[in-house]
Formats: sequence, structure tokens, C-alpha cells
Amino acid sequence: MNANRIPTNAWTIFTVISFVVASLMMAGGIYFLEASFAAKGFYAMAAIMLVHTTVTITRTLRDVEEANKETIRQEELRTEKMIGGLSRAA
Repeated sequence: MNANRIPTNAWTIFTVISFVVASLMMAGGIYFLEASFAAKGFYAMAAIMLVHTTVTITRTLRDVEEANKETIRQEELRTEKMIGGLSRAA
């Protein structure tokens, strides 16, 4: 990982606190919603699924990006190796 991409402690704390606050607000909104228990359960499951899929897609996109960077790096190394071999042969 590139050193300038490592999040600071302040940013990490901010994101965790934001997640906790948003979760509490969503839970409170569902709890105080004037709807049947089944409707509240549906909204709760939808909220949990949304959080899960958000985490999953961000991790997947990050993994794809890292794989692309590694592929590019390997191609650059192969190219440098081929160029080095050509210059020695000439």
C-alpha cells in the first residue's frame, strides 16, 4: 500500500463514529416507526443488507484496483527485462 494512501487515526475515528451514529439513527427510526412488526423487520433487514453490500462492493472494487496495479507492474517489469535483453544483444 502506498504510504500516502494510509488513512490517519483521525479519519479512522471519524468514519467509525459516523457509522455508529448513522446505525443508531436508522435503528431509532425503525423502532419509532408507526408500522407493523413485519414492516419494521423488513426495513431492518434492508438496512443490514445495504450495509453489507456497501462493504462488499468497496472491498471488491479495491481488490480489482490492486490487481490491476499488480498486473501493470508485472508488465512493466517484463518490458524492462525485454529491453535490457535487446540492448545487450545489439
